[in-house]
Amino acid sequence: MEEHTDELLIWRDEFPILKKSTYLISNSLGAMPKGVYEKMKEYADSWANLGVKAWQESWWELSLKTGNLIAPLIGAGQNEITMHPNVSLIQSIIISSFNFQGKRNKVVYTDLEFPSDMYVYQGFAKNKGAEIQIIKSNDGFTPPTEKLIEAIDENTLLVPVSHVLFKNAYKMDIKSIVEKAHSVGALVILDAYHAVGTVKVDVNDLGVDILMGGVLKWLCGGPGGAFLWVKPELREKLEPEVTGWLAHSNPFAFEKEMKYTNSAYRFMNGTPTIPSFYAAQEGPKIINKIGIDKIRNKSIHQTGIIIEKAEAEGYKINTPKNPNLRGGTVSIDMPNSFEISNELLNRNIMIDFRPGTGIRIAPHFYNTDEEIDFLFDAFKEITK
Repeated sequence: MEEHTDELLIWRDEFPILKKSTYLISNSLGAMPKGVYEKMKEYADSWANLGVKAWQESWWELSLKTGNLIAPLIGAGQNEITMHPNVSLIQSIIISSFNFQGKRNKVVYTDLEFPSDMYVYQGFAKNKGAEIQIIKSNDGFTPPTEKLIEAIDENTLLVPVSHVLFKNAYKMDIKSIVEKAHSVGALVILDAYHAVGTVKVDVNDLGVDILMGGVLKWLCGGPGGAFLWVKPELREKLEPEVTGWLAHSNPFAFEKEMKYTNSAYRFMNGTPTIPSFYAAQEGPKIINKIGIDKIRNKSIHQTGIIIEKAEAEGYKINTPKNPNLRGGTVSIDMPNSFEISNELLNRNIMIDFRPGTGIRIAPHFYNTDEEIDFLFDAFKEITK
């Protein structure tokens, strides 16, 4: 994909950091669109000029308004997504909605899940009486999908699973997991943080019951913009214990007893982080304009280049070579990869390092093929 034929490069000017660095780390923190400057000014102006009236004018509905920008990217309907500070809080909200005291109290997931998610289940859920069953990967990279499916039984209540694994971007077989879970009456909670914005996600096609993610990475929306979707027919059956006044059916009545709203705000809690919702909007707008199919095609192309170059250099590749099994990141390892990653950062080549998987390289729609060449030239210089 030569630069002059890559139509997505017209978006490069929208991202200031691309003028200052080789930015190949969108799996960790997506580049900031320059439109965020104006959105943050809009927030400041609303606070400065409207004061408390800003809640009535725009702030109160901002969680839904921001979620509506994300909805097309996961196949959800309007007013079905709410925004939250982070996924750990979302996991806690969801777990608190379930009773683990009965026979159906098992939570099953693999040891390749993001640690923060596992901490919540091993702490919060276990203290509520959940039986935690962790299915181990044989090699630390390949998800034990068959063993996971086998472990899902009539005692299973929840199956938390990532769509794309954080370590090496392995793309999970979600449909098979959902099919088994639903056949025994269990629910699937999908963490799509490493998928939305670079991989096609459709909650209806996948059949998941709950989906969560965030704008921090591929959606270029910054910190503090996690999102939650709960299947509408499931929503009213859940009463989260981790809650707050925004989840009340009549919040400004300030009643002493909780009466949950039937809207998506059922999963809100205290006063929301309004500034982060402003920042979160510009990235999803751009992703929607481009279209996920174009982004995915370019991602497959560029991750393929990385794999080809890594193979030629003899580096260990920890990401699936089959494009149907990988997300937008390639993890490669080599001797002294931690030190090499630090030197790359010193050169303003933005990647990251994770123990056990090596250097993660994550091109996005705004990256050029030449930047990948530049990265591998730097590898050669550093290791010679």
